[in-house]
Amino acid sequence: MDIVIREARPDEYAELGEITAQAYLKDGLLDQNETDDYANTLRDVARRAAHGEILVAVADDRLLGGVAYAPPGSELADIATGGEAEFRMLAVAREARGRGAGEALVRACIDRARATEGVTRIVMSTQPAMRGAQRLYERLGFTRTPERDWSPVPRLELLTYGLDL
Repeated sequence: MDIVIREARPDEYAELGEITAQAYLKDGLLDQNETDDYANTLRDVARRAAHGEILVAVADDRLLGGVAYAPPGSELADIATGGEAEFRMLAVAREARGRGAGEALVRACIDRARATEGVTRIVMSTQPAMRGAQRLYERLGFTRTPERDWSPVPRLELLTYGLDL
């Protein structure tokens, strides 16, 4: 399967939002169900696009997944500081997993960060249960940055990773 990574089109935002929300819901990463506040945040691709870049993985004209890339200074970033880019909300549809879409999306974020003047590092946060994603990040050279771990809401501790460019 040939996977193409490109910027999302506005007419794809609703579908990508649903792929993202369903990935988190079906993986048991949200405390509640469809009414979880974060599920609605995951569905709001238009808001992310207003503050960063939305990249999608596409094969055979089908959306496989996407990620939000936050360049330096973007209000989309949670943990990035000066000279850092960040990516967030990486998600691949369950039926498309294991085919390289997630890796291709992360590599595209790394490439964007490397091409951005002044960016020396790319960072991200992940939930402890996201072990498959963590293996991917480590395989691509990301290292844990436990001193930056944080909790956006009570009972949700996020692990952080960074990659020097």
